[in-house]
Amino acid sequence: MSAVSGIQGLAFQGLIWALSAFFALGFVINTFAVKKVGPEYERWGYPNWFHFVSGALELLVALLLPATVTRSFGVMLGVVIMLAAMATVIYHREHPRAVPPFIVLVLLALVGWTMI
Repeated sequence: MSAVSGIQGLAFQGLIWALSAFFALGFVINTFAVKKVGPEYERWGYPNWFHFVSGALELLVALLLPATVTRSFGVMLGVVIMLAAMATVIYHREHPRAVPPFIVLVLLALVGWTMI
């Protein structure tokens, strides 16, 4: 990993933890707010159990991001999840809903870039 120290290092760690919290929240919402997300996944044409898969993958990202050893896997999986989320809402013409995953995608790319 490139040298990130001092205030930049603290900001970087804050970004890592914020992204991890974002994906942990995604896990909670997709797994436990079934009455809210279930109909959305159904409207998008996904099977009625797919939100559990999404939640499990988001939990995995949340667990992989904080550790330096597994961070690259977390970034890659997070990018794939955000691309899938963006593709889903854009395909269904819900364009404003693509903005949050796009922002997270950019932040994940920033984290990935610092690892080069």
